[in-house]
Amino acid sequence: MTWSSRAPRIEAFIALGAVVGALTLSACSSPRSEAGAPPSETVHLAPFNSGTLTPPVTDPPAETVPVTETVPVTEPAPTTTTLPANQIFVGAFPGTIVPVGNADGPDTAVIQLRLIQLGFWNAQANGKYGVTTKQAVMAFQKYSGIEATGLVDEVTAAAIVALEIKGYGAADTGTLIEVDKARQLLFVVVDGVTQWVINASTGNGLPFDEPDKNSPGARNVTGVALTPDGLWKVDREREDGWWKGDLGDIYRPKYFNKGIAVHGANSVPNYPASHGCVRVSVPAMDFIWANNIMPKGMHVWVHS
Repeated sequence: MTWSSRAPRIEAFIALGAVVGALTLSACSSPRSEAGAPPSETVHLAPFNSGTLTPPVTDPPAETVPVTETVPVTEPAPTTTTLPANQIFVGAFPGTIVPVGNADGPDTAVIQLRLIQLGFWNAQANGKYGVTTKQAVMAFQKYSGIEATGLVDEVTAAAIVALEIKGYGAADTGTLIEVDKARQLLFVVVDGVTQWVINASTGNGLPFDEPDKNSPGARNVTGVALTPDGLWKVDREREDGWWKGDLGDIYRPKYFNKGIAVHGANSVPNYPASHGCVRVSVPAMDFIWANNIMPKGMHVWVHS
């Protein structure tokens, strides 16, 4: 039987449907469907045309638009950096530092002022490249990890410009003298804040066997040139000028561990060179005495 021979029956069927209303065909439910299941998809029968039955057309399901939840965006709080209490921000130098070597002049006066601002002690900003300026430059170089020549070259000049925080040691509490043997520096600390950084030279660690300069002809003085680590106190001092120590002349010593003292010396190189004492320059020792920086009873912290 062809589709055209079945046309009268289909037309009669359609006519019957017109009497009772529009005919709809429902998709079959699964045998397991239960009452209350969602209504089945509706399929519309296309009209018969020229003996050809157009296949049923399924309406596309309605498009589902996802609901986008609005999530409030919290702006991150701005970050701020708070320096520890023992660090003082001074900022980078706004001008130019000229690599003067060790020459005198106005450019050297600028260097002297900047080093004082950064806490590296030197006597004055007079433009003269003298002992205390060389010592201050050497202290700055040691502190900054630059070869400690005592001369202001291009690397040193750039570092003097760039340093933003005043020189400071490891101590962050108390009033004391801190001796950093690793960097060969002395720090003057007041209430946990470093006031000054001073070039220093400590024991060289070598054994010695030398004549006793206070007792000629007596047995030699022997030992190892060590500056022991520890927390000590100033317990003796000699105020006036040079004194003859057993191993050489020392200037205005402040003793803190038996015969070991902070004292002035004519030679304060960029390496450990003493028999165990802490050497600073003669002008630096005068500064310590004049300002009562190391009174008796003052703590001295020595560390590696």
